[in-house]
Amino acid sequence: MYSPKTGTLTENKMEFQCASIGGVDYSNGNAGGEGEDENVGYLVQEEGIFLKPKMRVKIDPELFKLSKSKHTDEGRHVHDFFVALAACNTIVPLTTETSDPSVKLIEYQGESPDEQALVYAAASYGFMLIERTSGHIDISIQGERHRFNVLGMHEFDSDRKRMSVILGSPNQKVKVLVKGADTSMFSIIDKSLNSNMIKSTEAHLHAYSSRGLRTLVIGSRGLSSAEFEQWHSSYELASTALIGRAMLLRKVANNIENHLGILGASGIEDKLQQGVPEAIESLRTAGIKVWVLTGDKQETAISIGYSSKLLTSNMTRIVINNNSIDTCRKSLEDALLLCKKLKISSDAKHGGSGAGGSQLALIIDGTSLVHVLDTDLEIQLFELASKCTVVLCCRVAPLQKAGIVALIKNRTDDMTLAIGDGANDVSMIQMADVGIGISGQEGRQAVMASDFAMGQFRFLVPLLLVHGHWNYQRMSYMILYNFYRNAVFVLILFWYVLFTGFSLTTAITDWSSMLYSIIYTAVPTIVVGILDKDLSRTTLLKYPQLYGAGQRRESYNGKLFWITMLDTVWQSIAVFFVPLLAYWKSDVDTSSMGDLWTLAIVIVVNVHLAMDVIRWYWITHAAIWGSIAATFICVLIIDTLPFLPGYWAFFTIAKTKLFWACLVGITVGALLPRFIIEIFVQSYKPNDIQIAREAEKVEISREPHDSQMEMNPFFGSTR
Repeated sequence: MYSPKTGTLTENKMEFQCASIGGVDYSNGNAGGEGEDENVGYLVQEEGIFLKPKMRVKIDPELFKLSKSKHTDEGRHVHDFFVALAACNTIVPLTTETSDPSVKLIEYQGESPDEQALVYAAASYGFMLIERTSGHIDISIQGERHRFNVLGMHEFDSDRKRMSVILGSPNQKVKVLVKGADTSMFSIIDKSLNSNMIKSTEAHLHAYSSRGLRTLVIGSRGLSSAEFEQWHSSYELASTALIGRAMLLRKVANNIENHLGILGASGIEDKLQQGVPEAIESLRTAGIKVWVLTGDKQETAISIGYSSKLLTSNMTRIVINNNSIDTCRKSLEDALLLCKKLKISSDAKHGGSGAGGSQLALIIDGTSLVHVLDTDLEIQLFELASKCTVVLCCRVAPLQKAGIVALIKNRTDDMTLAIGDGANDVSMIQMADVGIGISGQEGRQAVMASDFAMGQFRFLVPLLLVHGHWNYQRMSYMILYNFYRNAVFVLILFWYVLFTGFSLTTAITDWSSMLYSIIYTAVPTIVVGILDKDLSRTTLLKYPQLYGAGQRRESYNGKLFWITMLDTVWQSIAVFFVPLLAYWKSDVDTSSMGDLWTLAIVIVVNVHLAMDVIRWYWITHAAIWGSIAATFICVLIIDTLPFLPGYWAFFTIAKTKLFWACLVGITVGALLPRFIIEIFVQSYKPNDIQIAREAEKVEISREPHDSQMEMNPFFGSTR
């Protein structure tokens, strides 16, 4: 199973937590609400109306104090940082009415929840984005409205992993503001400027990532008139190009996004969804390998991995972070050698059984995958990943996600499942055998491209462990049963042909042959195939290991198929030859024998089904026993029509006791071997499902009738 992190494992509801500005860490703030000064950043008066951000964030008292001062170096750093947060985005501010006519709420709407969190944070510190048009933005800075001209914007893309905006300030200066991932930002920041600040920011970023926070780096630089004119002409040409527009715009952006001075970095929290750790633990217990593919930093991904129980303390971590194909090859070879050594030591420790061996977790970044995927190193990565319990891919692009899915899908027969919530997960979802879309904050692109849709990641557990298990059991049994149901009927005709010298005569009427699959046996097949359940929902959730029955193909395999076919041959022999021998020297006609065979087949086939039904409902009883009754009625009606062959045949043969004795004898003789074998297997060689079913019966018999029902941990519904 392949899953991204943001929006799938997490809520995708970003909350600003801390910031590193000018090399200083501001992460000791607490939720606001104390002090008079704190409300200054939340209320801005415009034309007699107070504007207030719809969402509040945590405030650092020291940072809030510095945000109101521009006369110190720290104050200027804070000012430039929050102006960049308020300006470098695609957020559109909307005002909504409140119960107080003098107060309006400002709601920030945008494509990215990260941008919304950063703009709300800037507003909380007194840098409130008030208005956006195609040509300018208005920002209220500590109560004073300032207009900035938006001269151009390079939106975020998965190749650059950053965005930039060219801003004309009120003092007629032009700046380029850039915001993006640290891996892409530090390559374009001028390290000769404020090297100590850069080192401090990198240390703070590592600390934020270790706490599981999402990080962004913000930088800027001033543009001279010549630089701006050169950029503007290139930007206009690229924007109006008919061919290769995206590539040209990317090239223009790369030319202007360089030699930046660092402003700071932000830390945003994206909380795990409810039930994610329990869900991942259940899936892994069920024998499902979980791979997480994320665009976040390695430290952030590892932190989330531990909090979600994807990674555990007893796992051996293999980390591959390389920048060339040669170093990637060396790392993969070393990792495979380590796996071999761990397996040898585990076998020696546990007597060659391999039980209790060290679990492996592979952590690889997107840069390494660039050199591995679509090269000869893919095979080594496949071998290594197959030996690992968990694979965690960091800083991966959307197309790399699809490539990782194809790595397993194209080399094994294993079923692959991909789950995601955004447009960047669509390629991965479409590549996997089964795609699941989460309808969340990122829109419905993933849902539209998927096979199933759900609201949260934890719902995947009942989908797979409960409904997936039920579906596998039903489909497996129905395939075998339908082969049996049709083969036993055909074999009766085959034995008849042998005894009639391959003539064109038939004992079973055309009407009975047609109604056999329409009325006589169809309804029970449909009802049992839809309603039957081998285990309860509570048991399947309590013991995820039961999902392994499908992975081991216990309910449908070649051995089981041929055993069923042998049973089919035996039952057809019993159905055909018992009446034949019983009436061997009698003068009963062929039509009467045909009616007896028809009724015997239907009774045996339906009783066979009844023996395998686990959950009985009133509709199951009605379908099975009603089909047998319907067969008698149909045969009776057919034989009362004088223009059809076999007129009055049923009434002739049904008058004798031998007829009814044959029906009982056929049913017992045909099904007795099957009954004995099932009793033997369930008593001496039961599988996990049969053991769990017996445990259910014991538990139900011991439960007092007036006891409270246990609440289900996933849906909150009762047993």
